Amino acid sequence: MAHISLQGRSILGLENMTAAEINRVLDVAGQMKRIILSGQKKRNYLKGKSIVTVFSEASTRTRSSFELAGKYLGADVINISKSGSSMTKGESLRDTLLTVSAMGTDAVVIRDSSEGAALFADQVKSPMVKTPVICNAGDGAHAHPSQTLLELFSVREAGKNIKGMKYVIIGDILHSRVARSDIYGFTKLGAEVHLAGPRTLVPKNLEKLGAIVQDHLEDALRDADAVNVLRIQLERAAAGFFPTTREYARLWGMNKKRLELCKPDVVLLHPGPMNRGIEISHDVAYDEKAWIQEEVRNGVAVRMALLYLTLTEGKDIEADY
Repeated sequence: MAHISLQGRSILGLENMTAAEINRVLDVAGQMKRIILSGQKKRNYLKGKSIVTVFSEASTRTRSSFELAGKYLGADVINISKSGSSMTKGESLRDTLLTVSAMGTDAVVIRDSSEGAALFADQVKSPMVKTPVICNAGDGAHAHPSQTLLELFSVREAGKNIKGMKYVIIGDILHSRVARSDIYGFTKLGAEVHLAGPRTLVPKNLEKLGAIVQDHLEDALRDADAVNVLRIQLERAAAGFFPTTREYARLWGMNKKRLELCKPDVVLLHPGPMNRGIEISHDVAYDEKAWIQEEVRNGVAVRMALLYLTLTEGKDIEADY
């Protein structure tokens, strides 16, 4: 098989990646996870590289895991948040990106509330400075490629064959960048993707992307191989799309009874943070089938793989654990 290289490539969305490229990221993520588990996490694969995270939205898991990923690989990492930067003074995203590029940055990890922000960042050029690799850490309700990659990796780690599996996404799909990336990523690897939730939160046009929209949660969950329970995004006014959170929990919340409709070895996912008692019950959140905390660890491994593959030749590192 020819070597698959992502060197110098911006990771904007999975719609722009082939199945072979996605599998390459997952394979290298496996190598990175073995490094994490080895106890000797600090390596020099990205020594001399500089990475800047630019986040205009709050984040715990994504931002911290990108930062740790860069540091574990030996890169210098600087974090810029909206509240602590010149963006609060009115500086545009374009000027912020040009500023960090002028500092010699090799990669910029960006999260922004506007759809298309990552694509815009990738198009910001200057004849005076080197253009950095852009990693999309979430742009509005459009895409979150690294989150889907860690979910694919988690499902594969659980021993599931993605090709032909039934993958179910439940909840606030309308406001979810994760759902859109999941549809692209899982269908490209051969999974059958089902969507379920209140009609007000499940856009029918997502069927054009290859997903199957289910009107009844029980039908969606029956014999599911993996289930991704999405957070109700109250900050994006999702609460206005259903009567009450109590009613949502009763009709669409993931609980023990509904979990039993899935296959016995189902993998339960949640991108976090969880609204426990609303989209997921307390006991299910900590059930043995829940891979929610393992997703977090896998997120570091996947983001290590992305940074490594885009900033180097991307050679296998199997022998160096």
